[in-house]
Amino acid sequence: MSTRPSTRISARLTDRRVSRTHRAGPGRRPARLGGSGCILLAAALWGTTGTVRTFAPDGAGPVSVGAARIVLGGLLLLALAARGGALGRLIRTATTTTWALLLLGAVCAAAYQTAFFAAVDRTGVATGTVVTIGSAPAFTGLLSRLTGGARLSPRWVASTAGAVVGCTALVGGGEAAGVEPLGVALALLSGFTYAAYATTAARLIGSGESDGVVMGAMFGGAGLLLLPVLLASSPVWLATGRGMLVTLYLGAVTTTLGYVLYGRGLRTTPVATAATLTLAEPAVAAVLGLVVLGEDLSAVAVGGLALLAASLVLLAVPSRT
Repeated sequence: MSTRPSTRISARLTDRRVSRTHRAGPGRRPARLGGSGCILLAAALWGTTGTVRTFAPDGAGPVSVGAARIVLGGLLLLALAARGGALGRLIRTATTTTWALLLLGAVCAAAYQTAFFAAVDRTGVATGTVVTIGSAPAFTGLLSRLTGGARLSPRWVASTAGAVVGCTALVGGGEAAGVEPLGVALALLSGFTYAAYATTAARLIGSGESDGVVMGAMFGGAGLLLLPVLLASSPVWLATGRGMLVTLYLGAVTTTLGYVLYGRGLRTTPVATAATLTLAEPAVAAVLGLVVLGEDLSAVAVGGLALLAASLVLLAVPSRT
């Protein structure tokens, strides 16, 4: 008995859907959130890092905690990338250029983490954070243009300028902070290496690579690079109950889930826009500090928070065409 035409059409449509899902691999399934929504949610998760780190046990220094976060998160991202053979397909088919970009991304991701902590140690939290988060969007926009990215719109320029000024007011809070030249240089290096790995990831994803595989390979490599740093930092605090819980949250939630969302957002969001949207991170951190830790916000900081929020809304809301 022959198959009816409607049945054959339905079967072909089902085969096509299955084929598309198979080709997509881990991290390539359609996200319910839009690109900007994924980026903002990732930034919100990153914004919880500072508050959660305050619950780490004594002896857990910032460099040690940061290295543990990337080591665990990178290994989990690498494991996700290996599901369904997607990582294996990349290994078999990757060109020399792809391998070079993945290596560059891994080195920059590891350097971003260590340069930031070193900057904070040299020049203080306020100055180190402001210089890093203020320079990162500018570096990202510049690298995006130099590598053939989209033209930077006046809307991006206005939103980024407002967000950076808002971050400066929010983090500084109107209080004077010491400035140390080497610390500032390290903070600029941190902002640049963030821009470099974000631009590299966006280029690989834009060329058709799975965002899950790209993030897994880059942060898996960064985790391996930071493993000696973790071992050298006397990580005995990891053996405590609080140490394990803090590391699990920072590695699995803020790093693994955060960068899964960030990679998905980069599919449809220009990397320069994504860099500005991630400035939501210090806003979330400030609100959590106020609500959870009982910290105070000065009038200048509140004004900066409002300006930052308005700038991010201006950038995240789709423009009319």
